[in-house]
Amino acid sequence: MARGDVVKTKVQFKGKHEEFIVFVDDVDTYNKWKTDRSIPLAHVVSSFNVFVTGQGAQGLLGTPSDGTLDTEFGTTDDDKVIVKILEQGETQDMSLGERQGVTNDSFSSNYVK
Repeated sequence: MARGDVVKTKVQFKGKHEEFIVFVDDVDTYNKWKTDRSIPLAHVVSSFNVFVTGQGAQGLLGTPSDGTLDTEFGTTDDDKVIVKILEQGETQDMSLGERQGVTNDSFSSNYVK
């Protein structure tokens, strides 16, 4: 059975030295949140994680160090960093391609449909 094959939306913020990314669940809710802060942040973001890539928008995602966050945002508080990224970042859609997995664990782990 195929998995994936979905489109996710990310908000990308280009800092002085790094690019930071936060994933959002729904673009419409995100756009409403920009003007109506009574919407809980938990309804906007996919997770309370900030990602960083040193290779541009298409690079591998990693977790920024506290020093990197403090240098860029003046804080290591994830909530404050996420809010700043959501306020000043740009949305981008990314496609997660279809992938295959083991269809029956009782078969060999090498059996992929």
